Amino acid sequence: MTAIQNLTDDPTAHLSAEDIEQIGRELDAIRAQVVASRGERDAAYIRGVIEAQRRLELASRVVLLASLFPPAWLAGTTGLAISKILENMEIGHNVMHGQWDWMRDPKIHSTTWEWDNATPAEMWKHSHNELHHTYTNVIGRDNDLGYGIMRVDEDQRWMPFHLGQPVWNLINAVIFQYGIAAYDLELGTYLKGRKDKGELKRQARKVLGKIRKQVTRDYVVHPLLSGPSALTTLSANVTANLVRNLWTHSVIMCGHFPEGVATFEKTSIEGETRGEWYLRQMLGAANISGGPLLHLMTGNLSFQVEHHLFPDLPSNRYQEIAPKVQELFERYELTYVSGPLPKQLLSAWMKVVRLSLPNDGLRGLLDAATSTRPTSDREASKSSSRALTTAA
Repeated sequence: MTAIQNLTDDPTAHLSAEDIEQIGRELDAIRAQVVASRGERDAAYIRGVIEAQRRLELASRVVLLASLFPPAWLAGTTGLAISKILENMEIGHNVMHGQWDWMRDPKIHSTTWEWDNATPAEMWKHSHNELHHTYTNVIGRDNDLGYGIMRVDEDQRWMPFHLGQPVWNLINAVIFQYGIAAYDLELGTYLKGRKDKGELKRQARKVLGKIRKQVTRDYVVHPLLSGPSALTTLSANVTANLVRNLWTHSVIMCGHFPEGVATFEKTSIEGETRGEWYLRQMLGAANISGGPLLHLMTGNLSFQVEHHLFPDLPSNRYQEIAPKVQELFERYELTYVSGPLPKQLLSAWMKVVRLSLPNDGLRGLLDAATSTRPTSDREASKSSSRALTTAA
């Protein structure tokens, strides 16, 4: 059974059970084609990205030794921020998904990779790979939906606390790597008595050890190595980490929160078939349109739909298979949610603001403010904000 929440017009109502399973078979075929053709071209790609990222980081840190001079500060900070984004997005995230395990290279393997992030790889892989990608957009099962601090669906009970969620979301964006580390500790699960205190302490020690290592490197060692440029190097490292946090948060928001992305009830995964799982991934993600540089800097999560369908396929293949996936959407009359970064980001933030308000009362003020939009746009917005459960 596929249960779709918050859609006035169920986008799957026209699909039969056989249609859904056929979608699954066609997506399995796309996956099989990529798996069969993985080879040296793909291996050369990821090795090239890793080499370029490490060279860029080293060069940027060398330039920052002279960061007392504004041009050196700007160049070094920009390079360091880009290298950190590449390391997190296109390298760390994708390596830890197992996208390159088929190479059998112990240096580029999901079981050995540790990234430049406050969350230890072991914890992130559990919360992201095992939970988020299994229970994508299932309210109450996918903790990535709102990270436990935001209301993400109109059927969720509104509380006065939610009025502050635009602020919580902004703070989370600024300190994103630390917010994710706290989230990966599953404090809510512990408070509900479903997590052992000893396990929480063990994980907390790992997180604090990771943070201590990062802080020592970025905010003590490298500034001291810069001698007279210590303070400007320190500010450069702070800025680079801030830019990385804001960028990563924005990309994730664009892939999961824009209007048109569906959420699902817990009952939606009871007896879920392979085809229904695929359908949930198709409806529960959004893409960012753009060129090769944007795709690289997002870790190819600009193809979030393709990533959710095939999280362990090499990221450089998502652009290649995207037209096939889009054709499948069109043939089965499903909406392929995609748009430029500014549009998707604005849509996601507007949803955060809208759902910070109760369903009536103050909500009317926001509806009035957006009443100048074309009718079709208003209806599309409303269609992602009401509840409907449909059995397929």
